[in-house]
Amino acid sequence: MYLSTIDRPRTGSWRGLSGNVFALGAVSLVTDVSSEMVTAVLPLYLVVGLQLSPAAYGVIDGVYTGATTLLRLVGGYLADRTTKRKAVAGFGYALSAVAKLGLLAAGTSTALLGAVITADRAGKGLRTAPRDALITLSTPTADLGRAFGVHRAMDGIGAFAGPLVALGVLAAAADSFDAVFVTSFCVAALGVVVLVMFVRDHRSAVPAAPVRPAAVVGLLRDRGVRRIVLAASVLGLATVGDGFVYLLLQKREGLSIGWFPLLAVGTSLVYLLLAAPLGALADRVGRLPVVLGGYVALIAVYLLIFGPLGGRPLIAVVLVLYGFFYAATDGVLMALAGPLLPERLRSTGIALVQSGQALAYLGSSVLFGLVWQFWGPETATRLAALGVALALAATAALLGRRP
Repeated sequence: MYLSTIDRPRTGSWRGLSGNVFALGAVSLVTDVSSEMVTAVLPLYLVVGLQLSPAAYGVIDGVYTGATTLLRLVGGYLADRTTKRKAVAGFGYALSAVAKLGLLAAGTSTALLGAVITADRAGKGLRTAPRDALITLSTPTADLGRAFGVHRAMDGIGAFAGPLVALGVLAAAADSFDAVFVTSFCVAALGVVVLVMFVRDHRSAVPAAPVRPAAVVGLLRDRGVRRIVLAASVLGLATVGDGFVYLLLQKREGLSIGWFPLLAVGTSLVYLLLAAPLGALADRVGRLPVVLGGYVALIAVYLLIFGPLGGRPLIAVVLVLYGFFYAATDGVLMALAGPLLPERLRSTGIALVQSGQALAYLGSSVLFGLVWQFWGPETATRLAALGVALALAATAALLGRRP
């Protein structure tokens, strides 16, 4: 199989990275400390504290990532329509910050928790496409893998620190989840300040005509765009949430509540160490092979959870492979999509890719939770591994080309 024309590597260098990439990375670093504080304790809070069933948790987990699909498109379209990508991203960051306080008011109400989580993810949905578009517009095409690698590495530092901060707050506040939520809000507010002060917006040298809804529909008429959106959706359908992976490890190894947040720390440590090197590798050898390699690692994760290994070796190997999966796929997939998209529709196009993936993820979380509840976790993980294998074959067919 040959690489598609959208994935042909070119020579680039670290010198092509602008200050805007690092400023956006700093915003993501601070924001991820806030969000991962909540993410690290939320599965345990819902399943152990509130005694939700695996199926109910699957619905909430799917909402957490997938229910804001339309808002991703709205954020991307508004950013392209107004050309104020920084402002749209800033509103999304601010909405997520305020939602952290909403967790205090939700209490033990599952409905209110779902609403607050939706608001938090709405903020993420609004900000992600404009932010990633700013990265692509601030970076030469040949250096996109490096740019996203550096950004995701900085993001990974925040993801690494967030659970540790949550652990410290829980220890200092006698296991009070409310203290975690308040601290998370304060950190998220700092991220908004960094965005306002240090991130520069990108405006075209020549003013373009306003983006019309018809132009957005026209994006999907492009064969390359259709294929990347479909591939991202197929891969999203085969991916289950982090919370499920960590809950399964906790269930099998009998980990205590205090150790649970450290599972996310292990994944984030591997992620932040590998994101930049794998981004550079993707620029050099091609972005598609790196993405596919990441999903091969995900298959191994699902199979190993109930495989022959056990104890600390199992936990270590799973977390290393899981971190490798994220480092090889998260930013590299956006770097793969970026050159396909015209500048004036860059935010919208990225939102289409991310929305397809998020909507599929919503379905995968619900299905995984149902299979776990009715047929057991071992069957659920084996079916998930089979799903990833099928998704890999479909992605290779969609994004590769014959001689």
